[in-house]
Amino acid sequence: MSNDERTFVMAKPDAVQRGLVGTIISRLEERGLKLAGAKFMQIDEELANQHYAEHQDKPFFDELVAFITSGPVMAMVWEGADATRQVRQMMGATDPKEAQPGTIRGDFGLDLGQNIIHGSDHEDPGANEREIDLFFDEEELVDYERSDEPWVYEDA
Repeated sequence: MSNDERTFVMAKPDAVQRGLVGTIISRLEERGLKLAGAKFMQIDEELANQHYAEHQDKPFFDELVAFITSGPVMAMVWEGADATRQVRQMMGATDPKEAQPGTIRGDFGLDLGQNIIHGSDHEDPGANEREIDLFFDEEELVDYERSDEPWVYEDA
């Protein structure tokens, strides 16, 4: 589809440890987004520092790095119309205490430091491409058409 956008999503270590990866994937698929790539991995400190580089001067930077490297994550690329904004809405507020019920963080999170999921920032142009490039090589991403696309998009 010509209006597809790719975005980066990560089920964080707390989501993996709590067995929520499948639930997160199901919610994104049920919304109509298409999985273009996935990688179950352990993030090392170098990659964590690159991923959170914009927070390097903030007092919570070391905690971010320590948490994201504390266990395996599921790094994913999702595709769809306005995918970055759609995922951010589905995730809910960064602080789960402020996230609405029905969002991923609103339904499964209780603590700001362990907020289940990361998604590219739709208010930071190019954040989705930068994050995808950090975690995936182009040949690791799959371009295909889902059979339900005509039922998700009017112009499919």
